Amino acid sequence: MSSRFFLRSAFKQPPPLRTSIRIPQQQTLASRLFSTSSPKMTVHIFETHDEFKQAIAKHEVVIVDAFATWCGPCKAIAPQIAQWAESPEFKDKIYFGKFDVDHLPDLAQELGIRAMPTFIFFKDGNKVEEFLGANPPALLNLLKKQLPAAAAPAEEKSTEEKPAEESK
Repeated sequence: MSSRFFLRSAFKQPPPLRTSIRIPQQQTLASRLFSTSSPKMTVHIFETHDEFKQAIAKHEVVIVDAFATWCGPCKAIAPQIAQWAESPEFKDKIYFGKFDVDHLPDLAQELGIRAMPTFIFFKDGNKVEEFLGANPPALLNLLKKQLPAAAAPAEEKSTEEKPAEESK
């Protein structure tokens, strides 16, 4: 009798384990309707050399961020760049672009990238300024300096007009 009991218990299947919780289909669908990025990106990622050339030719003022995915300072300043790109002060006045130096090494070599992050300013298709490093206050000053003349803040215009009036 004991051997018979042993054989039955040895072949008896244990009850299935419940390792997951069932979620109703409606809840699953609703939770997937989020977006991780804004619908209209204001910092544009250049995937090809041609995209970079087109952006510089099409826009009056362009700032290009040369970054690397493994670069700590690049990751640290990226949210600040995105915030400036969406701010009313710069939004439609400066075109913000970026490219991964490991993905486009030819472009990095052409632009003379020596360190990351490197920010290069273009006006009317010509390179006018270069900034190395992740220093937000200094970069913000350069952004303000590169604003198109029509978009310059009123404070700067008023200080520029005063000396001209005194000379008359």
